[in-house]
Amino acid sequence: MLALLHSGAVRGVDACEIDLEVNIGHGDPHVTVVGLPDAAVKESADRVRTALANSGYFPPKGRTTVNLAPADLKKEGPAFDLAIALGMLAADGQLVPAARGGNSLFDERPRAPRGEPKDPAAFCVVGELALSGAVRRVRGVLPIALRARAAGRKGILVPPENAEEAAVVEGLDVFPVPTLREAAEFLAGERDIPPCRAEAARAFAAGAAYEDDYADVKGQEEARRAIEVAVAGGHNILLVGPPGTGKSMLAKRIPSILPPLTLDEALETTKIHSIAGLLPPHQPLVLARPFRSPHHTISDAGLLGGGTNPLPGEASLAHNGVLFLDELPEFHRNVLEVMRQPLEDGEVTIARANAIATFPCRFMLVAAMNPCPCGHYGDPRKACRCTPRQIQQYRNRISGPLLDRIDLHVEVPALGFKDLASLAPGEPSEAIRGRVVAARARQRERFAAAGKGGGTNAAMHPKEVRAACRLGEGASALLRAAMEEMHLSARAYDRILKVARTIADLAGADLIAEEHIAEAVQYRALDRQYWS
Repeated sequence: MLALLHSGAVRGVDACEIDLEVNIGHGDPHVTVVGLPDAAVKESADRVRTALANSGYFPPKGRTTVNLAPADLKKEGPAFDLAIALGMLAADGQLVPAARGGNSLFDERPRAPRGEPKDPAAFCVVGELALSGAVRRVRGVLPIALRARAAGRKGILVPPENAEEAAVVEGLDVFPVPTLREAAEFLAGERDIPPCRAEAARAFAAGAAYEDDYADVKGQEEARRAIEVAVAGGHNILLVGPPGTGKSMLAKRIPSILPPLTLDEALETTKIHSIAGLLPPHQPLVLARPFRSPHHTISDAGLLGGGTNPLPGEASLAHNGVLFLDELPEFHRNVLEVMRQPLEDGEVTIARANAIATFPCRFMLVAAMNPCPCGHYGDPRKACRCTPRQIQQYRNRISGPLLDRIDLHVEVPALGFKDLASLAPGEPSEAIRGRVVAARARQRERFAAAGKGGGTNAAMHPKEVRAACRLGEGASALLRAAMEEMHLSARAYDRILKVARTIADLAGADLIAEEHIAEAVQYRALDRQYWS
């Protein structure tokens, strides 16, 4: 007999539907899985047969062939286990209730009131099987559920740990099945499983809570102002200063002043974390903007993503949030250089022989570094022990093209006793976030009028820069003088204009004034001071 079921496989940040055809014929009892399965999928034959026996079902007595279509798409992971097991039961007639000819080992036990058997082909099925028949959690359930809804499936059978995640998708019934036995009885009409209802809307409405707050930061008013400007316009920022000046402390509080996630952003961010297997249990949506801080020993594949079946890297996990690179010069040069194009495009494309995956990675880059190898160059409290050659070699680990893509370069000086001993709290994150949200609203209105809603100043193209960045007479002269004196590149010129536009937005001004250009140029001063 032949049975048809549906499952799903993740490709990039989306999923494709996988058709499972299970045929049981004559011959020796053996299970063959075809359709480009990887080792984990091939091993599912042994897991499924054992799970069937431990769940009280007879393993098929004839030769069983499982075809995963489309056949030219590589199938990976254990998420097909449950679908294969149910397909075997359907093809062997074991999904028919006992009174109608079923041959389960447990036919003699009392039954629940029988309903009509369900068509397995009307559902999408995902889940890994334990040898006991328990259904285990898998990755990427959210994009698979979205694809099942698009395909018009009646519902989706998932492990209980994935139920809330899948229930985020409206218009699709989600049935949590703890065991193979319960999934089979549900399809046979012998068990009623109520669909899972997510509380995602309520959780999203409540918003995210941040433990870190800028009220805890003492001093560093200039750096705090620069961070506010960077967040308001979505600009990348580099913090330079001696050890212990609060660079990491400042960076870790940036999510607390970012605008709240929209529902679309939350869904997109949740999809990426689901695919990577990083979505916490009982958290159907990512509510807080991501903050990713990889160690400087990370590889280029770890940062941008990779693998035979490409998975998202740290850059994509920071999508719609912050990617913090502490000790920037300590990262391998090739790791920093491969990040240049994603910083411009906002996405990473990973090409393999059998697959091409594209992951979004539109994040705010926040980097921190010491001014020299010992960290005390320019520190009035402690003398620097580095030679000029060592200092130059240390700074040259960051290439000019990468530095050009970082809009704001900010010095974070050492704090004095007066600042550290002050009992007065700093400005709270809530107040800063209010100004940021207002500036972002001005940008949305501007880009919506141009037919590009949702953009930020940092993402403006050259044509948009010319349209949005109108300069007063004094501002134009000041920018010309700064370009000639500092020998800035054409990209740096655009970056200064974008930052000045953000400063004007924070001030509620339509025209970029001289003071806005002066502040924006100040944030490029490290080009000359450290890399000239």
